[in-house]
Amino acid sequence: MTTYDERANLTDLTTTAERVRGSVERVIEGKPEVVRIALTVLLAEGHLLIEDVPGVGKTMLAKALARSIDCSVRRIQFTPDLLPSDITGVSVFDQQRKDFEFKPGAIFAQIVIGDEINRASPKTQSALLESMEERQVTTDGQTYALPDPFMVVATQNPVEMEGTYPLPEAQRDRFMARVSMGYPSLEAELRMLDVHGGVPPLDDLQPVAHAHDIVKLIDAVRSVHVAESVRRYTVELVQATRSHPDLRLGASPRASLHLLRAAKAAAALGGRDYALPDDVQALAVPVLAHRLLPTAQAQLNRRTAEQVVQEILQRTPVPTSPVSVAADRRVPPYPQGGPVYAPGARRP
Repeated sequence: MTTYDERANLTDLTTTAERVRGSVERVIEGKPEVVRIALTVLLAEGHLLIEDVPGVGKTMLAKALARSIDCSVRRIQFTPDLLPSDITGVSVFDQQRKDFEFKPGAIFAQIVIGDEINRASPKTQSALLESMEERQVTTDGQTYALPDPFMVVATQNPVEMEGTYPLPEAQRDRFMARVSMGYPSLEAELRMLDVHGGVPPLDDLQPVAHAHDIVKLIDAVRSVHVAESVRRYTVELVQATRSHPDLRLGASPRASLHLLRAAKAAAALGGRDYALPDDVQALAVPVLAHRLLPTAQAQLNRRTAEQVVQEILQRTPVPTSPVSVAADRRVPPYPQGGPVYAPGARRP
């Protein structure tokens, strides 16, 4: 049964998320879907990889999201000479205390912006693995917890690959979602020239939410209900990637967990305390595609991981009964006055 407190939390969530979304969109013109996914990843306790060509606003999106929330922010410029200790921290000998003192690195912030992450060596990239998965740092036998909320927003340029190090699969798998900014439309680019032509767009951006607000909203997302049929649908989508003939590496069990968490966050942002197959379908490509490795033949045929995920979505049976999805929450079986059908599902 949905309690009054849960409804209040969801109301607070949508109101706060709308303020953050509006703040980010003041800087990022014409990309509402990208901003929505960034907010979804934040509330789902994930990390975001922004991959696109130079100059389309990758770092600007990360900075705008960070500045819209009143929390600690650190930016790491990944370069070939960056060391793991620059990220995690280092123990320094204190002459007065006659003992080593730990100096936290740049990872000790609530939102960490990793710019051009693929320009650092694999050794340095691996310094993020424990932080992103376990939200802690272990050095010199001591473990230090990272603050809440904690999110890594990394950018990389997929075109200029000279002098870069491709992210290992273990690193890519820790990013909940990958988005591409894409070029803006003509109208959006004209608005960008009018609004941002004279003053840097981030100068006037003020926080519209506090870190403790985000922590409360994350707790509200955790309480979103997911029916057995939706959980099974999520796992079936992920397992289909492991047997697809065009893929030599499918998605991991971590991908199932990330897809489920993202669907719960998307449902909460939509004002619902239960997830639908539509939420899973809408996030399948950004959550799964970057984890998949196409076969050599698929690459020769110009088959992308995104196309494979779309094909799997079309082939996997969708639970089309909203009654089974919402029954455990005792909500009306047809929200907003009508039945809910997943894209591509048969209508009666």
